[in-house]
Amino acid sequence: MFKIRFLITCSFVFYLFISFQKTPNKNNKPKGFESLVDIQSINPTIYIDLKYATEDNFMHKKLYFNIDKVYLQPDVAERLSKCQIYLKKTHPNYSLLVFDGVRPLSVQKSMWDALDSIPPIQRGKFVSNPLNGSVHNYGAAVDLTICDNNKKPLDMGAGYDDIREIAYPSREDYYLKKGILSSTHIKNRKLLRKVMDYQKFRNIPTEWWHFNACSRNEAKKKYKIIY
Repeated sequence: MFKIRFLITCSFVFYLFISFQKTPNKNNKPKGFESLVDIQSINPTIYIDLKYATEDNFMHKKLYFNIDKVYLQPDVAERLSKCQIYLKKTHPNYSLLVFDGVRPLSVQKSMWDALDSIPPIQRGKFVSNPLNGSVHNYGAAVDLTICDNNKKPLDMGAGYDDIREIAYPSREDYYLKKGILSSTHIKNRKLLRKVMDYQKFRNIPTEWWHFNACSRNEAKKKYKIIY
């Protein structure tokens, strides 16, 4: 009788082992991300192109090894979803295309160090000093653009992660007068800002693609930093 019970127990344990091997938990999040949500689980119509999980970024190397989704704070994700709904109502053939959401502080430091040839004051216009932290590090900032139904981004006159002044919203009038930015570039940027302003996301003066859901001080009070 003991041998029979032992064999049954072993068979049951083996069955569980095989079952878990065949059906892994696809909802597992990276360590430290437990409080965050995948934006596509909130609104699957939002497109993503997670640049730092590829080599298609200003550092030309992969920076995210355990992140393959865009994660944000739940309330921030809900607000972004409402921006998508608003965009779809006004421009049915357009969609938000997200490049980055939460960014671990360790990655922030790698970015900061990679630009060490640029003086800190100037560097801070493009990458926040990790000593202060970025709103990205709290899951409360998002980098994005607008694309068509074929996932082709609208022309903004400067690419994502472009550190030139032509990417600065604060310099758009200057480059428009110079003929370097076109009226179409400005129209597309303004549309993105209008859509994001619908839920009070705030653009920054030096990156047309970056929007904060709140200030850094507010993020520090409301959320935990992701390392």
